[in-house]
Amino acid sequence: MEVLSRYIADSLELGPLAREILYAILIVAAAAIVFLIALIIAGLLTYLERRVAGRVQSRVGPNRVGPFGLLQWLADGLKLVMKEDLTPADADRVLFRLAPYVMMVGVFAAFASVPFGLLLIAADLNVGVLYILAITSLATVGVLMAGWASNNKWSMFGGIRAAAQIVSYEVPAALAILSVVLLSGTLSMQGIIAMQGGWPWEWFIFHNPLTFVAFFIYFIAAVAEGNRIPFDLPEAESELIAGYNTEYSGMRFAAFFLGEFANVYLMCAIATTLFLGGWQIPGIGVETQADSVLLQIVGLAIFMAKASVGCFVVIWLRWTLPRLRVDQLMGLCYRYLVPIAFFCLAGNAVYLLVVPDGSYLGDIIHYLTAALGGLVVLIFFWRVFYHIRSVGDKKDFNFFARGERYRFDPSIQVRRYGRFRKQRGKETG
Repeated sequence: MEVLSRYIADSLELGPLAREILYAILIVAAAAIVFLIALIIAGLLTYLERRVAGRVQSRVGPNRVGPFGLLQWLADGLKLVMKEDLTPADADRVLFRLAPYVMMVGVFAAFASVPFGLLLIAADLNVGVLYILAITSLATVGVLMAGWASNNKWSMFGGIRAAAQIVSYEVPAALAILSVVLLSGTLSMQGIIAMQGGWPWEWFIFHNPLTFVAFFIYFIAAVAEGNRIPFDLPEAESELIAGYNTEYSGMRFAAFFLGEFANVYLMCAIATTLFLGGWQIPGIGVETQADSVLLQIVGLAIFMAKASVGCFVVIWLRWTLPRLRVDQLMGLCYRYLVPIAFFCLAGNAVYLLVVPDGSYLGDIIHYLTAALGGLVVLIFFWRVFYHIRSVGDKKDFNFFARGERYRFDPSIQVRRYGRFRKQRGKETG
């Protein structure tokens, strides 16, 4: 952003005051673009989740609003905007109204440091990792604020659960990220991608077996931080009605879920950046990619594809696994993830001392770890298709199926009340 501002100012021969005004305008414009992109991504993820849920449950899902139902998320957003915005009489009105926006800021502001491409990043900070870890913690404040300000004991329980869960799982997530920072030697998100390569064995996930484990630790912890099933205790409808957002309606209710779905893509984008090579193209160097607009578009497509696969896995988990109990959730964090993450961090420090960078031993470890990862993926999909075959149900992987439309037939779709029941009674005598 600073480079662009300087280029435009030099071209127009602007004075010092005009340069500062131009820089401020560009910052506001970049923030608006980042927010709009994150908002669209969050909306499309709501559509994807409902479609995947439909296929998992042997039904179609949203399929009428727009082509293949793609505009359903816009219809839902419009519906929520038109709903009445209610505030409980005994609630803390200022904090109650402010809470959804605090949570949204904590999620959407992190997109500014997400490197979608070599040049497609709003703010390439030299402390990008620390910035993302810090700014995403605001979501905890927003959720706890919503639960407390609602003056509802169920909302308060949900807010306390969320605060305990998010703060706890930030520890293993940060330790897993530190393993990558240790190997790359930088806190810059673009710098971490530059230290990797385009081929899978050049990614940090396959750098050695310890980073392979660290990736799964980060992914599990990120899912828990996002309050996604099986870690959605703050939104447990069975015992908390809905949780911290029980008293919310209208657009403020939608703001919480927009933040949640945006966080799904954010955590997958961070995983892509740290462990999966980001926008790197196989066989193409960073300098070559920087000189070609077409290659940068290809890099953007690669980054989006990797993050989208991660989002699909997160949605898949939601419709596959049951919810954990609170004691199981906290036990998983402190008994297993934190010690294993510490072990991976210490192991990577020893690895850097023992295995020289670029040595034949290091290359062999990369290849063997990548082969191990490929074997794990093959076994996983073999088990998935084994279970699909064993169920014996009809298999349909067409996620864009529209289904069939029929006219209403009272003789088939019989209602047990009203004039249709009377008409059915006359027909059957």
